[in-house]
Amino acid sequence: MKNRIYIFDTTLRDGEQVPGCQLRVDEKLIIAKELEALGVDVIEAGFPVSSPGDFISVQEISKVVKEPIVCALSRAVKEDIYQASEALKYAKRKRIHTGIGSSDFHIQYKFNSTREEILERAIGAVKYAKSLVEDVEFYAEDAGRADKDFLATMIEAVIKAGATVVNIPDTNGYCTPDQYGDIIQHLMNRVSNIDRAIISAHCHNDLGLATANSLAGVLKGARQVECTINGIGERAGNTSLEEVAMIIKTHGSLNLETGIKHQRLYPLSQMVSTMMRMPVQPNKAIVGGNAYAHSSGIHQDGFLKNRENYEIIDPKDVGFPEASIVLTARSGRHALKHRLEQIGYEVDQKELDQVYARFLELADQKKEINNEDLVNLMAEILA
Repeated sequence: MKNRIYIFDTTLRDGEQVPGCQLRVDEKLIIAKELEALGVDVIEAGFPVSSPGDFISVQEISKVVKEPIVCALSRAVKEDIYQASEALKYAKRKRIHTGIGSSDFHIQYKFNSTREEILERAIGAVKYAKSLVEDVEFYAEDAGRADKDFLATMIEAVIKAGATVVNIPDTNGYCTPDQYGDIIQHLMNRVSNIDRAIISAHCHNDLGLATANSLAGVLKGARQVECTINGIGERAGNTSLEEVAMIIKTHGSLNLETGIKHQRLYPLSQMVSTMMRMPVQPNKAIVGGNAYAHSSGIHQDGFLKNRENYEIIDPKDVGFPEASIVLTARSGRHALKHRLEQIGYEVDQKELDQVYARFLELADQKKEINNEDLVNLMAEILA
């Protein structure tokens, strides 16, 4: 049996914190329903105490979502936790996500506190949340820079207090995969009650390592990954949901699985991009506009002979329209002949040589050759 990896989507909470990407309640409801259809296990719907709008969003999402757990964020503050529970009142399956800083840097400079006081606050927050809901997730903020032994002490204490999930955030995207994997391994080895909770990986992309770090965490024992559609989020973003899902699908030897319906990935990526007014970079893995585009002649030739020469993912598997051959000055005769056939021209070798010579002259002047250009070239050759 494959190991189940739970997908915790925080597009509507961490993702929505991106400046200029705020969503209306009705837009959040649409995305929440699409996340449910995608097959995510947990939807982090918002931070209820932060604003009346966020409270209403969590409340309304709780009413319409049936299968996934609906999660609300809070600080380790009693009022935060209470407001989270109130916002989740209508949820079929509910979770409060509470926590506090775990690194000495945060303890000293963010909280002006001590390890002992922070540990006491963490335990108190989990106990209070547990009195309100059964499912409590605890986040040890800045765990990527925390002392590993203190982190283990904190995680053991909050599990004892009732936490069902323990989130180990690389809040600042500081870790390398080896470092993050070592943190998860340390917790697996040192926390006596770790079998009573799910370890969750929450990684940021400040050094471009969020997905790699999340995978490293999973390989060492994490069974939940916190991520966003298109990898959006604070600063450089969060772990990309579509990347995690397709890594697990593509690498069957990892013996892992998710509940994600992969063909919904690209359509939802486009929806989130449009609603949040945040374009997806063309070279974005899995869902970028160029992810299945081939422009090099060598690649085009190999692709036309067998798609898998240059594609490890069939674009249809993620709901992407189709792979494309982009005609540029780097394209070869095989790609040109293929496109000509697509638009209705059968050419012999002599004609192909002629049109290819003219094609290269034009391609040196234009970034991309389109079908209209080819029709005009063929008119010259056949005149």
